[in-house]
Amino acid sequence: MEEQTARKDSQQNTTSGQTPSTSLDEMMNLFRQIFKDDGTLRIRVLNNEYSESLRFGLVYVDGMVDKHMIQEGVIKPLMAFNFTRMDDGNTAELMEKIRTQVINITDVVASTDLNEMISAIIAGKTLLLLDGYAGVLNINAQGWETKAITEPVTEKSVYGPREGFTESLLVNLTQIRRRLQDPDLKFIFSQIGTRSNTQICICYMESLASPSIIKELQDRLKQVDIDLILDTAYLSELIRDEPFSPFEMTGSTERPDSLVSKMMEGRVALLIEGSPYAMTVPYLFVENFQASSDYYINYYFGSFNRMLRMVGAFLSISIPALYVALVTFSQEMIPTQLLLSIATSRVAVPFPTVVEAVFMLTIFEILREAGERIPTYIGQAISIVGALVLGQAAVEARLVSAPMIIVVGLTGIMTLLNPRLTGPLIVVRALLLIASFMLGVYGYFLGILGLVIHLMSLRSFGVSYMLGIGSIRPQDIKDTAIRAPWWHMHLRPAMIGARNRKRKGSNKIERRP
Repeated sequence: MEEQTARKDSQQNTTSGQTPSTSLDEMMNLFRQIFKDDGTLRIRVLNNEYSESLRFGLVYVDGMVDKHMIQEGVIKPLMAFNFTRMDDGNTAELMEKIRTQVINITDVVASTDLNEMISAIIAGKTLLLLDGYAGVLNINAQGWETKAITEPVTEKSVYGPREGFTESLLVNLTQIRRRLQDPDLKFIFSQIGTRSNTQICICYMESLASPSIIKELQDRLKQVDIDLILDTAYLSELIRDEPFSPFEMTGSTERPDSLVSKMMEGRVALLIEGSPYAMTVPYLFVENFQASSDYYINYYFGSFNRMLRMVGAFLSISIPALYVALVTFSQEMIPTQLLLSIATSRVAVPFPTVVEAVFMLTIFEILREAGERIPTYIGQAISIVGALVLGQAAVEARLVSAPMIIVVGLTGIMTLLNPRLTGPLIVVRALLLIASFMLGVYGYFLGILGLVIHLMSLRSFGVSYMLGIGSIRPQDIKDTAIRAPWWHMHLRPAMIGARNRKRKGSNKIERRP
């Protein structure tokens, strides 16, 4: 809070003791002084064709306004309009008539506060000044280049919509509104970041979202004290529950259809200007295994794919730990022929099994990270070639055994099934590997028990992180490990859409007045 106060004090010092002047030239000089050394500031003086005594000024930042809109909606009307019938000497009334009768832009408001004028210029709006009037018209003619709507790179789907969010907040909100044409859909705007003043928007369905969750989100956002926000990941880290847990406590998506489906279950979404990712709260553990394509294909195959992801996540943390535990401590649990094969391959390997595992898992993570950072058209090829060459060379050099290559390869493939859980799986895998190296199979099971206890203790905005896991009621497990047919999904998840759990349109609750 100290930095935020200092920021406000600094802005006040910039305009301390200064009030809007009635002189157009003084106001122009004032803006030049405030935006000193800013080469993007544009100031233009206009004269009316019919009244030479009327002088107007335009102030805006180049690159943040729609120049065509300014030309057609402001400059041409001001220069061509006959003000002789309006000019009675009262500049305040004249400015109001200009706002309502001359300017051809919808969003125009009057302002007499100097700080508001400065904030409007920074935000990409245009100021219209009139010589003799101590105020401005704040014209919303923002316009800058934005990315076209394309399919999300991180959430590709064979079936279903192909549209993804962009870096423009208004474009993203429009995509949501197109899919949810319901007056229950609410947007709450605010700003965050003491220097960036980034616009954020809270989206929710009024009849579905829990008021306590909305209030908790707003309270946490008010407590955020940071000077710059560039992505929802900043806010996710600042407002999440259990900050030291490796598991994500807030959801993230680039797909409008996925976001809308979560809002229809009672979740609250948060979008910010400049980020194509939308954050959702509360977030459940089972969402890590859900994909939008599950709902666009036959529910048999959707359920099968979802169970594959769950099994893959479990095996990715278990295979290295169990291999180390069995080979190091419990050889009697391995079939004789397999044990002989492993022992033969390890005859000339100078390192213990755990060192092999750590070495190869580290190499795999290096290759994975390199594949993400290098250009797309060569990333996949380098990752595959690197894995094959390094693995074969390591086996021939007797640095690692052949079974370890298989173990690490299976582990890596299983991890890639769940891209949202990559980070947590790496952390849990390392901890289980250490526990298995120290205590064998007992260490592995103790680690699994600790993991389950940790997951059961987590909460996301007051909602249990493991909601629906372990329940035997059909309506609670219909969208967890399996994806039930739509005609069986009668209820929304408990504690999230508890205000109106019934999904069917005929069961909609009456709207509140």
